[in-house]
Amino acid sequence: MKRPRRLLVLTGEVSGDMHAAGVIRALRAQYPDLAVSGTGGDALRSEGVEVLYDVAEMAVVGGTEAAAKFFRLRRIFIDLLKRTRNAPPDAVLLVDYPGFNLRFAQRVHAMGIRTVFYICPQVWAWRRSRIPSMTRCLDRLITIFPFEPALFDPDALRVDFAGHPLINETRRLLNAPAPELPWQDGVPRIALLPGSRPQEIQSLMPVLWPAAARIEAHYPGCSFIVAAASEADAARLVQFIERFPGAAPRRWQVVSGMTRQVLRQADAAVVASGTATLEAAFMDCPTVIAYRTGRITYALGRRLMQVRHIGIVNILANREVCPELLQNDCRPDRIASALIPLAADTLQQRQMRDAMRKVVAGLGEGDAYENAATIVAEEIEQGVALKASQ
Repeated sequence: MKRPRRLLVLTGEVSGDMHAAGVIRALRAQYPDLAVSGTGGDALRSEGVEVLYDVAEMAVVGGTEAAAKFFRLRRIFIDLLKRTRNAPPDAVLLVDYPGFNLRFAQRVHAMGIRTVFYICPQVWAWRRSRIPSMTRCLDRLITIFPFEPALFDPDALRVDFAGHPLINETRRLLNAPAPELPWQDGVPRIALLPGSRPQEIQSLMPVLWPAAARIEAHYPGCSFIVAAASEADAARLVQFIERFPGAAPRRWQVVSGMTRQVLRQADAAVVASGTATLEAAFMDCPTVIAYRTGRITYALGRRLMQVRHIGIVNILANREVCPELLQNDCRPDRIASALIPLAADTLQQRQMRDAMRKVVAGLGEGDAYENAATIVAEEIEQGVALKASQ
């Protein structure tokens, strides 16, 4: 009788929890009795995973928080290793969270356990020095961008492009009716996405809000939605707007937890650098990318970066599809000037949309989680075969 397969899955952030849950859901089709435990959140719990440690205990933003959580993360790391040594799974699935997960992969790979990493660390942007250690401690690497496999020696590590998870997610969203959002009866509709971290909001909103006032001066009937990732971010944004001392637009609302829907309905957007720039492309929303941080942080980041652009759409296109206004260029006048022609039916808007659609088309046909699950299943069976041969 075929025994139930056992998988350990590790992730340390909410986004990774969601991606891991998608893979586990697809794996259940092949292994209905699959026993899964590990670190995660509500998404993995909903797939029947035994969550040993919650992502809320593990998520880290910034160096100060990392230092504060170091000893807690170390205890989690040691406990997970002990559990793995005492009851070895057939394979370990590590989802993003590379600082923790790659170290864990080194230890369990040395135990002879199959290791699969899903969502490649951004070694193409910085820290290419990780590539040799990844080659040594991983049995499989599953990527979400088509250019990533070429970064690795195929004779040293098997790397598979599975497609981008946003494809299926956005198809479902676009096939469903659009919800009512509180646009204030004005056109064009402009989305402002100042990021999800407090320091991003504090850095960008003092620039985005006067830029919005300049945009309104050009389009007197326009309306704005500021998209917040959470209710806490929404409250922070409203507080900033109500206290803003300078010129501000008249028609605006703050909406939380609806970023893709806001982008879907907007005529154009200003977006903080990050995953939202790719979400804007999937939503066919012309975009200006804005980013500001501390001078020292920015200088160090630019020295470490090994790509010309910071927007994912631009990286994938290998050219500046969406304007990038960074640091000293991230000013209200420049943001407004870049966005104004994108909010109307102009040649510039049409060209940007065409380029965005080409980028999206290059990210696969869909079924990213199913493709990833097939690869994980292969490694689970490899692990079972190794155990049987010992």
